[in-house]
Amino acid sequence: MEKITVWTKQHLNVLDILERTGRYTAKRAYVDLDLEECAPLVQEVYDWLAARLPGRPADAEYPVWVSYTNEAVMLPSPGTAILELCLPRELITSVNIEKWGAMLNYSYIPQNAQDTRRHRQLLEEYGVSDAKAYLTQFYPQIKREIVSSWDRLFDETIILGSAAAYGTIWEVRKEWIEKITR
Repeated sequence: MEKITVWTKQHLNVLDILERTGRYTAKRAYVDLDLEECAPLVQEVYDWLAARLPGRPADAEYPVWVSYTNEAVMLPSPGTAILELCLPRELITSVNIEKWGAMLNYSYIPQNAQDTRRHRQLLEEYGVSDAKAYLTQFYPQIKREIVSSWDRLFDETIILGSAAAYGTIWEVRKEWIEKITR
């Protein structure tokens, strides 16, 4: 079993949970607290992701985000810590940063340049943007096309500008912690 070192920024409360139970899983309420007023804007996308990631334990609502390099993890801030974890590589699912960003903006993920042109033409014909089509009830067929395109998040042959990725895991175990930076 190949091991990998990754980093994750977590609230200090996560350390308390790990100390008490030896294991942490992310809950929807934690995302709400972290993202505050922005939470309702991304919940549908997070729900979509959580429903499609493999290996989800019954008590995990959302994945835990990890960075493959120490430099890519967010800087510590008050009330947070950076956890350096060493865990089995097969427990991580990669998520392309560019595609995930597109999804958070309710955007279509095209298959290729031709598909990009086709989708843009569709939007022009309706005089609408991806976000407007997604967020309103007036363009259900375009919204379905956008959401359907999100399956390409896991297709490594489709690149939107960069192959850079974050990882997701379903839990953090106390025994995986190599180092804590506060």
